[in-house]
Amino acid sequence: MKERIKSLVLTTLVVASLVQSYFLIYRLPGGGDSVVTSETNYVKTENMGQERNIEELIFPDQMIIHLGEDKHTVFYPGNTFYQLIFSRLQGRTFDDFQRRSVQSVNWDQIRKDNPGFELSFKEGIPVALLQRVMRLGTDSLFQGETINRISIYTAKNETKAHALFFSAKGDVVYEATQADLTVQDVQQHVDFGSNWTPYTLMDGRYYIPSEAIETIEASMPTSQFTVEQMQRSLFFDPSMTRNIREKDGSEIYTDSKRSLQVKQDQRWISYTDPAAPPAGQIDAAKDALSAVDFVNQHGGWKGRSRLMLETADNKTQLQFQQYYGSFPIMDSMQFRFGTINMEMRQETVSSYERSLEYLNEGTETKQSVKLPGGDKLKALIQKVAGANREVVDVYPAYRPSAIEDGLKLIPVWVIRFGNGEETTVS
Repeated sequence: MKERIKSLVLTTLVVASLVQSYFLIYRLPGGGDSVVTSETNYVKTENMGQERNIEELIFPDQMIIHLGEDKHTVFYPGNTFYQLIFSRLQGRTFDDFQRRSVQSVNWDQIRKDNPGFELSFKEGIPVALLQRVMRLGTDSLFQGETINRISIYTAKNETKAHALFFSAKGDVVYEATQADLTVQDVQQHVDFGSNWTPYTLMDGRYYIPSEAIETIEASMPTSQFTVEQMQRSLFFDPSMTRNIREKDGSEIYTDSKRSLQVKQDQRWISYTDPAAPPAGQIDAAKDALSAVDFVNQHGGWKGRSRLMLETADNKTQLQFQQYYGSFPIMDSMQFRFGTINMEMRQETVSSYERSLEYLNEGTETKQSVKLPGGDKLKALIQKVAGANREVVDVYPAYRPSAIEDGLKLIPVWVIRFGNGEETTVS
């Protein structure tokens, strides 16, 4: 009996020792000073925003439905039919890709004449990331591509659907010759748009509604992360940082290696790490995964965001654009809000920018407003474009405006020009 009691006491002491060691190693006393190493060795700090999987951040910016006879409509993220079509596509398999020149077929004629739909990804998504949200077969050439448009359509007197993946480079297109989508599947998706607002294709580039569209203008309170929270999040030992006040009123916190600039008037922070690895071979997909992991551990997410990325000068530049409802929230130099901007070098963050302010969704007040369409919108576009500026895209968004204790989100049309500049009309 005594031996059994001794064994029980010894076992209890061993377990207690292991538990104590765990807490000492991982520094988890139950407060906000927790430190946990992530897969990419980023340090997790106190919970500020929500964590996200990269799959939640990859979705088309718009879905164009082609009804045939040069009739079209557009669904935006958050629309019921958009969500239904995209979720169904995620369950389908696309395989056995054949590569061809994009000039080999008159694609403009196809989308005018044939029923089908397109998924737009603007700047493009690497196939390695697209495979995380769609079932795509592996192919050596296709695997290295970045896709900015997926077109699925049916042709008259044909018994199978076509599934085309367009390279963001603009020179080639890949057709999935094995796709478990029937002609009836495609037609059912097309039928969802039959009673929706008609859209007109302009200059073979962008679509505008033939009439005004109903939207929501929202006003809501906001909250802010504190500078102290960001310090604790971004520096291993915040007590070792020193503060520098700039002439423009901004403040810089630095530990002699990294720096955090805080622009209080814009409630905006810019974090830089010049010790990031020198530029080398780019893997945009791995950079994106590391960027999402970094945000999860250093500030987190507020609301829903969509991933956009591009590679240049041996680095990956990423932008996570926040959405409210179906439309993105604009970020401008005059009013910084709604985006997280990052630069990655070999899966390591070299810069990280975001707003300290965030929306308290669920407490907003809303009112119905209309965005112009048809001839009125065409006239507005022509007015700002003039004779010499090439318009490459027109899309709806929210322009944030400061109000007492919060923000007002105002629906606008964003006009993008060939040189990358954007302006708004409403």
